[in-house]
Amino acid sequence: MGVLAGRVVLVVGAHGGLGEAASLACTEAGATPVLLGRKVPRLNRLHDRLQATGAAPALYPLDLEGATPDDYTDLAARIDAGFGRLDGILHVAAYFPGLTPLEHTDPAAFARALHVNLTARWWLTQACLPLLRRAADSALVFAIDDQARTSSAYWGGYGIAQAGLSAMVAILHAELARSPVRVSGLQPPPMRTGLRARAHVEEDDRVARVPAEVAAHCVTLLAPEGRDHRGRVWAPAEDRAA
Repeated sequence: MGVLAGRVVLVVGAHGGLGEAASLACTEAGATPVLLGRKVPRLNRLHDRLQATGAAPALYPLDLEGATPDDYTDLAARIDAGFGRLDGILHVAAYFPGLTPLEHTDPAAFARALHVNLTARWWLTQACLPLLRRAADSALVFAIDDQARTSSAYWGGYGIAQAGLSAMVAILHAELARSPVRVSGLQPPPMRTGLRARAHVEEDDRVARVPAEVAAHCVTLLAPEGRDHRGRVWAPAEDRAA
């Protein structure tokens, strides 16, 4: 029996670098994953990979950029109808078009970065909170990039959204501290993903790790042991360095 046995976990951005690794790790830990993403062929491949291990994942194709609050209400209703519960949400979907001075950022790209990385995460979370409250122990986990890096020049709307996510974790924790819903952030170490490749030259990137090495931290925050990190943005790399 894994640490997530019997739990239903919604992975938002399931076919991305960290999302795919986390979906696999959650499944190995006993969870039933609901795989949300906008690229259906990649979702299907991940679904088949998980199903081959004996898991029973569910697919939910959705583009966060165009989805409305009503779409997220429908998502919550479908999860409730299909599973009768929701025990965790892992937010790892991200949009980062590349490094650009704010002065020269395309207005549509700026708005998209704020919406996909911040507003859409909240709309989805808000719709699913009643389900999470019904669980005896549930977890909201937001992947948040290192603000020491993303608050510097050229990170644009993506960097601003990361600061907003940290504030969201603090505010939600203050509001939900007496509820069964644990709120936390995960600041992953540098990972070898497509997002990072837009800001770093891969052959010179000596510190990036494969997402599979980080996926275990996602499981930790979704599992009961994640209570030790409730209300904080956890940076596992900093804990190891200490």
